[in-house]
Amino acid sequence: MISFDYSLPVNLIFGRNKIETVGNVCGQYGKKALIVTGTGSTKRSGLLDRTIALLKASGIEYAVFDKVTQNPLTLTVYEGAAFAKAEGCDVILGLGGGSIMDAAKGIAFCCVNEGDISDYIFGRKKGTSALPIVLVPTTCGTGSEGNQIAVFTNPETNDKKALYTTIVLAKASIIDPELMKTMPKSVLSSVGFDAFTHALEAYTSKKANPMTDMQAKCALELITKNLPKLMRDYSDDDAWDAVTLGATLGGMVIGAAGVSAGHGMEHPASGLKNIVHGRGLAALTPIIVERLAPALPDKFAEISAMLGGRDEKDCADSIRKFLVDIELNVTLGELGITEEDIPWMTENCMKISAGNLANAPVVFGKKEIEEIYRAAV
Repeated sequence: MISFDYSLPVNLIFGRNKIETVGNVCGQYGKKALIVTGTGSTKRSGLLDRTIALLKASGIEYAVFDKVTQNPLTLTVYEGAAFAKAEGCDVILGLGGGSIMDAAKGIAFCCVNEGDISDYIFGRKKGTSALPIVLVPTTCGTGSEGNQIAVFTNPETNDKKALYTTIVLAKASIIDPELMKTMPKSVLSSVGFDAFTHALEAYTSKKANPMTDMQAKCALELITKNLPKLMRDYSDDDAWDAVTLGATLGGMVIGAAGVSAGHGMEHPASGLKNIVHGRGLAALTPIIVERLAPALPDKFAEISAMLGGRDEKDCADSIRKFLVDIELNVTLGELGITEEDIPWMTENCMKISAGNLANAPVVFGKKEIEEIYRAAV
């Protein structure tokens, strides 16, 4: 018997040059936008100035909060929320990559819900609402534009964990593949692999359903076929469309089917050492897949075949070849993780990622988590 629920109340506005609609879209939800962005990339590319001009043309006032870094901190979210309140902003516009979009969600949330956001992340409190959110991704990876997830690191504890609530679903997401082209290859490979793992983990999760399976398979096919093309040729517009769509689908499916062991084990590493999320996933995913594939052979065989492999037995090696092809073959040791970090990461993983671990086709215990970390270092 097939039985499931699936809801995604986000207006996805997808296509080349759709950024031109940003003023009209924001105007549907407020009169003054807080533009949440990073410290440099949208300024260097000219996107920030272009967005401001589009807002002005639609009669939308604005303020800019440009202090978000990778692996956004809870403290940054508090600062952004205080700034939004002081400026009288009534709509939050996230302009940038996954960290920017997550920070925008957190700021919108904290403008309405008082206190420590960690209380909401760990379920000790429940939020009531948030300011309306509009998202404009500039990287094709996290899929935050299509889900109710926002990940933050608490600098006091190094806990990196997701706020998971429909309150932070964007009202609209403007997904323009043309905006992705300013990424350097190192960023493209990292965010592209993050999108790949979203689809892989959702496709093989215990919460998968027929809707998420279709979307996850489509995302996997789009990314595996087209990400290597882009690593060789940035001028392939159709490949940009495909990878960008695959990333958005990946975000959508984890909103419904969740992530599992890969993300569950990566978050302690990037929470501790502020490493690039996609690179941490690259170090861990093949080792994890070796242990998961025998429990779900049909699905892992399909994934391997998309990567040129034969069956579930060579799925991990097929992923390793894919990582070489996209210039992302890396170890946790090369990212700064040491053997001495493993006990803390193991305990932290058990603390913050129990739900993600339980979603995998094989549930790893403490001993297995330690073994995987050691193999990845």
